[in-house]
Amino acid sequence: MSEEILYTFYDIPGNSVKYLAWSPSTWKTRLALNYKGVPYKTEWVEYPDIAPLAQRIGALHTSVGSDGTLKYTAPILRNVRTGSVVSDSYKIAKALERDHPEPPLFPPGREDVIEAIGRAFSTDVARPGRALLVARVHNQLNDASKPYFRKTREELLGAPLGHFDTPEQWILVRDALAPIAAAADARGESDTFLVGKTETYADVVAAAWLGWVRRMCGAGTQEWAEVEKWHGGRWGRLVRALKKWEYVNDPSQPDEAV
Repeated sequence: MSEEILYTFYDIPGNSVKYLAWSPSTWKTRLALNYKGVPYKTEWVEYPDIAPLAQRIGALHTSVGSDGTLKYTAPILRNVRTGSVVSDSYKIAKALERDHPEPPLFPPGREDVIEAIGRAFSTDVARPGRALLVARVHNQLNDASKPYFRKTREELLGAPLGHFDTPEQWILVRDALAPIAAAADARGESDTFLVGKTETYADVVAAAWLGWVRRMCGAGTQEWAEVEKWHGGRWGRLVRALKKWEYVNDPSQPDEAV
């Protein structure tokens, strides 16, 4: 008898992988769900449909634009028993930790450093990374999402998609990862995991962002091979360690780069 589905997980489909999941933001939630073994189902939502969906089911906005416009984003997680809804990957992770504490992703006493690593990825790493790969993201989206994505991202970047897909931008991404790797090395707890000797939410965040790079480049490319070797091979080891949690809905649907 199959397990009772506890959550509906709203994700954005793409075509860079066999089972559609590509977004670094939503992979943070998917990895956390899989790591904790929480039964869920995925519903796919195209970019223009995220805001209407969020408003319909009661998901809170995740940011406010400079003009006061409320911004709605995926991931969104809905509890099928209670109807409660959480948006924002970090808030979802904390809610899962509260309701499904084992195995833990936020070990006691390490929450601050885990949160700091998450912020570093979401700002320092994401900023050059998104500029680098935004055209590749666009190209693997479904047609229903492409016009919305192009318009919003070109407005954000102030440049055409692909403008920053350069060797110099790869260096900026590598350099943004350097202080995170150096701090983990200085803690001396693991040459694979970022905080402690086993997986935490810091590793989930790192694997989500680095897995996104792998999906956009292709697992067999020279670009990805170089990333795996950065900073003494730390990132390659981390991604391989979390590979077992990279699946869509159930372990029989592993993440596979097309």
